[in-house]
Amino acid sequence: MSTIPQMPKSWRLETKPHKFCPGCGHGLVLKALGEAIDELGIQDKVAFGCDIGCSLLAWDFFNVDTVQTHHGRTTPVMTGIKRANPDVICIAYMGDGGGYAIGSQHLVNAAARNERITAILVNNCNYAMTGGQMAPTTLPGMKTETSPYGRDVEQTGYPTQGPEMVAAITRDGAYVARGTIANLKQLKGYLKKALENQIAGNGFSFVESLATCPTNWRTNAKDTWAFVEKEMPKYFKVGELKNPAKKGDE
Repeated sequence: MSTIPQMPKSWRLETKPHKFCPGCGHGLVLKALGEAIDELGIQDKVAFGCDIGCSLLAWDFFNVDTVQTHHGRTTPVMTGIKRANPDVICIAYMGDGGGYAIGSQHLVNAAARNERITAILVNNCNYAMTGGQMAPTTLPGMKTETSPYGRDVEQTGYPTQGPEMVAAITRDGAYVARGTIANLKQLKGYLKKALENQIAGNGFSFVESLATCPTNWRTNAKDTWAFVEKEMPKYFKVGELKNPAKKGDE
């Protein structure tokens, strides 16, 4: 008979399975993050902050200390926690709106200051929680609720390439990568390296993950996977942009 303690049944029913839409990429990003936390053995040291938007549904997903912040303010909240208690491993979890729109100033300045936190951003090319409007990451020509004829880059500019921006403004010791739910093993590896970089006290760690949103993309399973696996990486290149462990990277 198993001696492993079990969560109360009522708690399991409330929090599992996750509350994201069917096919949403958030669940896979969180799965990779949870496995990374477990493998590093840091569960009792983690403070997890989640943004408003779809990412807020992660507030009760992990059995770690968690705080839900105002929209776009996850990065400074976790920065404050880290500065107050440097031994805490701080994770800021957000969507592309929370990181590249309303929260962009916080992301940029935290990166420039080399704050020793780990920021994770889920990129699904739209404002998913509010109905699928155009976001900073919406691809050129991509149709959304507010770009029904496709994103016109002459009018709206090109999509934000967050990891490239963060890599350009961070100093030595920063870790920056872009993963995808289409390669979960690689994504988990990037997340582990980002957490290890924080644990080592090197500097700011940032991982973007390409993710799916079939509800607002209005795609079936085949087309959803083809978009995240083949179309998104054409513009958002997957890989490490900065890794202090690799010589000659800086």
